[in-house]
Amino acid sequence: GLGRMGLPIATRLADAGHHVTGFDPSAARSELAREAKLSVAPDAGALADSVQVLVTVLPGVTELEEVLVGQGIIDRLTTGSLWLDLTSGAPDVARPIAARAAQSGVVSVGAPMAGGPSAAGSGELRFFVGGESPAIERARPLLETLGGDRGIDRGIEIVGPDVGDGHTAKLLANLLWFGQVVAVTEALLLGVSLGLPVRTLRTSLAHSAGGSVFIDESVDRLLAGDYLETFGIDRCVEELETLVRLADGADVPFELSTLVARLHREALERFGAIDGELLAARLLEQRAGVTLSEG
Repeated sequence: GLGRMGLPIATRLADAGHHVTGFDPSAARSELAREAKLSVAPDAGALADSVQVLVTVLPGVTELEEVLVGQGIIDRLTTGSLWLDLTSGAPDVARPIAARAAQSGVVSVGAPMAGGPSAAGSGELRFFVGGESPAIERARPLLETLGGDRGIDRGIEIVGPDVGDGHTAKLLANLLWFGQVVAVTEALLLGVSLGLPVRTLRTSLAHSAGGSVFIDESVDRLLAGDYLETFGIDRCVEELETLVRLADGADVPFELSTLVARLHREALERFGAIDGELLAARLLEQRAGVTLSEG
């Protein structure tokens, strides 16, 4: 993929001296890659035939399954090659694909990323990494190029030996973030409705036991009327509903998180499949008849 994340990732790898060839089904995106001086394969199969490391940066699990399984791309990798998946996917999707790849002598690493396009371009991404140690060590130079100098292990968090472990950790991290969207918005709406100035309340919450990265880094965007058009609400829903499905299979309590997923689903139904990670907050504003934006 050479889209919002894939293009800056490919460009950074190329700038670091790696020989990079990309592919995207969009002609417009492929042309942008050529303008960035990147090599572009004529199709996904030709790309898989020619690489030692296949890096997938796709919108979600549907696209991942369609390309790697539906189009049979995973079967075209040569023995001894590496599949490095940076997609925010699902563990129960990644595992069978990795098992299929292993039949051809291909090793796999799941390393879903945290950070947006600017972090991809500047080498400040973080990765939740799952896979066997030899495969991870093989992927490490690429992850370090993309992760930048972020202190201990350069933004590479190894969470388990299974290719799906990184996907599980990333989904759970996002779950807590989406939950904060709902919880903090509800707290702000109630506080404002009871007469508290929103900016004063925001500061008090940030300094309290309920403080969080979400309050520190994202609430000011909400107060500016910015609903974070860096990620589609449909993708938020996809991740949350993946977790609900996994929780059902694991037979663990998941009531609060299921509610968070439902609210995001309702935001998707209200606003459509548009960009906006904070659209659940907008939905709550509309239901309260209160706008938190100071603009």
